[in-house]
Amino acid sequence: MLSIDWGELFRLSVPLPELLVRGTVMYWFLFLLFRFFVSRGVGEVGISDILIMVIVADAAQNAMAGEYKSITDGMILVATLVGWNVAFDWLSYHFSVFRRFAAPPPLRLVKDGKMQRGNMRRQYISEAELMVKLREAGVEDIREVKSAYLEPTGEISVIKK
Repeated sequence: MLSIDWGELFRLSVPLPELLVRGTVMYWFLFLLFRFFVSRGVGEVGISDILIMVIVADAAQNAMAGEYKSITDGMILVATLVGWNVAFDWLSYHFSVFRRFAAPPPLRLVKDGKMQRGNMRRQYISEAELMVKLREAGVEDIREVKSAYLEPTGEISVIKK
C-alpha cells in the first residue's frame, strides 16, 4: 500500500523569500521582454494575458510534477505571479504614467486611405493580413478608411470616412 507523507507534501522546501524573489524576477524579466522586444501579433489577447498564462502554467506544472518538494512551493510561486499581474492591472487603471509603460500606444496602420507601411513593417503586418482585418470590419476598399490602428490588445480598430 502506498503511503503519503502529508506533512512533506505541504511543507516549504524552498525558503519563502526565495520563492517570492524568483517569481518577481521572472515576471518582470518576461514582461519587459514581451513589452519591448517581442512584436505584437494581430490577435485578441494582450501581452500580459499571454505572459501570465505561460508562467503560471509552468509554475503550476512544476508543483504538480514534483519539481518542487512541496505543493505549497508551487502555490506560493503561482500566487506571486498572479499578484504581479493584478498589481499591473491596478497600477495601469489608476496611473496613466504606468499605463503608458505597461501597454504600447495604438499604432496607426492606415491614414486617409493609405497604408502606413513603416508601421506595418515594424510590427510584421503584411498587406494581406491588414486587408483581412479591414474586410472583417466591413471595408471593401482601403480608400473607405479614415484611420486604422493596431491596438495594445493586438486587435485592429477601423474608423471609416
